[in-house]
Amino acid sequence: MVTAVPANPTAVPANLTAVPAGLLAAAAAWHIGPAATWLPGVRAALGPGLDGRGDRSHVALTFDDGPDPVTTPRFLRALDALSVRATFFVLGGRLARHPALGRLIAAEGHELAVHGWRHDRPWCPRPLRDARDLARAVDLVAQAAGRPPLWYRPPYGILTGGRWAAARAAGLRTVLWSAWGRDWTAGATPWSVYAEVTRTLRGGATVLLHDSDVVSAPGAWRAALGAVPELVAECRRRGLAVGRLDEHGLVPARQRPNIDGTNIRFSRTLEA
Repeated sequence: MVTAVPANPTAVPANLTAVPAGLLAAAAAWHIGPAATWLPGVRAALGPGLDGRGDRSHVALTFDDGPDPVTTPRFLRALDALSVRATFFVLGGRLARHPALGRLIAAEGHELAVHGWRHDRPWCPRPLRDARDLARAVDLVAQAAGRPPLWYRPPYGILTGGRWAAARAAGLRTVLWSAWGRDWTAGATPWSVYAEVTRTLRGGATVLLHDSDVVSAPGAWRAALGAVPELVAECRRRGLAVGRLDEHGLVPARQRPNIDGTNIRFSRTLEA
């Protein structure tokens, strides 16, 4: 059989170059596109649930980056004095080093959620590692809490396609925040944290603070800790209850854990 030779043997057919380029562009968009939700305006417009908007009579108080054996117990004591229970988004790698502290958080009535395994930026796609690491973190949190976690918040709040898919596969719902304290900076003070949170605080908000300075300025946790009593007082002055994410109206009652952790059934297809 005679095969026709193109006039220019070195030319590559256009359809062979267009497909890989298109696939590459699509893969890049899938990976990094969801990161636009880091912007509060985008998040509020496209995903109130992702923004942590819940029951308008309630504020969800959340802490990231623990557990830390030096700092986390101080937050637990402060919250106990205020009769407030919160949600702690923990790092799997830190929980592996301090499992007893994770159990203590849960035993005191707080909720454990997943912040990933390590606190890294996800610009390079690693979907298999993301899925593996998130599954490991979920298992450790479930062991510490006595029940599977409901929530995932990616480090830095940067949600990628790979991490979104990993969260869905692990049965987690992704929740970022609708108010934060910028409490990770070297110049943060209890007053600056309070002012920043209350600047955007509304009923139904999810508040982000940090109970550890593992990826923050050294000692920055003191600003968050110092702000907590006045933040809680301000919420109560506004007639707002303060509590955990699983009390925030983001999950149907049938999917919430029992108070004693027994007879728990969770959907593995929660919308992330």
